[in-house]
Amino acid sequence: MTNVRIGVMYDRDWAPEGLPEFARQAEAIGLDDLWVVEDLGWNGGVSAAAVALGATQHIRVGIGIAPAPLRSPALLAMELATLARVFPGRLVAGIGHGVQEWMAQVGAAARSPLALLDETITSVRALLRGERVELKGREVRLDGVQLTHPPAEAPPVVAGVVRPRSLELSGRVADGTVITEGHGPHDLENARELIAKGGAASDHTLTVFAFACVGDDVDEVTRALHPHIEGHAAWLGRPPHEVFTVSGPATQAAGHIRELAAAGADTVVLRIAGPDPLRQLKAVLEAVGQQN
Repeated sequence: MTNVRIGVMYDRDWAPEGLPEFARQAEAIGLDDLWVVEDLGWNGGVSAAAVALGATQHIRVGIGIAPAPLRSPALLAMELATLARVFPGRLVAGIGHGVQEWMAQVGAAARSPLALLDETITSVRALLRGERVELKGREVRLDGVQLTHPPAEAPPVVAGVVRPRSLELSGRVADGTVITEGHGPHDLENARELIAKGGAASDHTLTVFAFACVGDDVDEVTRALHPHIEGHAAWLGRPPHEVFTVSGPATQAAGHIRELAAAGADTVVLRIAGPDPLRQLKAVLEAVGQQN
């Protein structure tokens, strides 16, 4: 438990102008990570990461995730390299398939999402290492592309995936894996097996997002989480009671974080529901003994 990182997601429904102050407060209370998201029609992930990094001094900022179909790997590597050079050691770059319906909406649906993710992550990592990339893949074409200003230390590039073949791919090509909300300890154990099957290195990291509501009033917690759980249960294809959350009184919520850590999570990122997110975060950090 002492090694697990605890972070917070800046929810997509929170206005972008609130991000700088929230990021500063998250850093001040002792959180390890702040993660931003990129869903169609909400906020841009790379720009949000830049805002959060610029507003803070040391908290790590994750992009969870940049959809591979929306950017050329060359452009994505250029953007990530800029952030990594200005804010060294503080960026985690998540890349995923993107929601296929959204990708179709903007005319960016891949013929082979798996091949696109493979080729995107592979080429982005190579570019960030300063390599000259020649790639004639199924989905990606790069003709002698090289960054002029690669970072001295490439940021970790992680794959935001959940399905078996994608988890194996993450183990093969990424520095880590990001698992979306609703997945519990058993899911993480299964994911670890598939990632290992893909040939993951020993330092391959596992980050899990979790819906969270911390409070002593059980009814209030249930009401706050209900819309998130109901909507996500349908997406996951499981009954609502099987959607894992970090919830309840602070000591109970801390226990849920410990369960995820015991199942292999290196980082637990809380997506807070209900009022006063910072109060909730302070309470759970105190319960796990990590508050500043």
